[in-house]
Amino acid sequence: MITPNLLRIDASGRYHQSMSRQLTDYLIDHLQRLYPDARVITRDLAQGLPYLDEEMIIAYNTPEEKRTSNQKELLQISDELVEELKVTDILVIGVPMYNFTIPATLKAYLDLVVRSRLTFRYTENGPKGLLSDKKTYILATTAGTKLFGPLDYMSDYLRHILGFMGIHDVEIIAADGLIKGGEGKIAAIYRQIDTLITEFQAL
Repeated sequence: MITPNLLRIDASGRYHQSMSRQLTDYLIDHLQRLYPDARVITRDLAQGLPYLDEEMIIAYNTPEEKRTSNQKELLQISDELVEELKVTDILVIGVPMYNFTIPATLKAYLDLVVRSRLTFRYTENGPKGLLSDKKTYILATTAGTKLFGPLDYMSDYLRHILGFMGIHDVEIIAADGLIKGGEGKIAAIYRQIDTLITEFQAL
């Protein structure tokens, strides 16, 4: 991988004191030092994305050659997001847990990129992802909820929806229980990122 395309997705609604953004900054900085010529695309979901509505769903289900100019305009942002994902080599997602699951902004993003015939298709044996696999790091933060536990409705969902599109090489960095962990917990997460980058470099 000589000059990879990096896609950074920030799902936090906060800018100041956002731990998921800080961790994502740290990981992206490592990757840019590893690949100085890498192209970095940033999607800050706090800036807002459209939510699926009836008109957009109809446009999705209309064959491309039959779409009106208005339908094409409605799908423009979705088409752009899908194209970004297609050309990405390394995907980095910073996501805090909100009410035991992902923020609504990240769900809106996923609704715009999980598209039949573009990122997955139906076959006789069930759905098949159409995206090439790509190394994916998810920086998942929680205040108190234990990730991978019974109240975590985020981790398995993200693995499933990414795998649904063909992305299976997913590493979830669990920065959970931060309200109690203090600086020692955060320092351990930074060390974990250091180790993951070293392992990635050795591949």
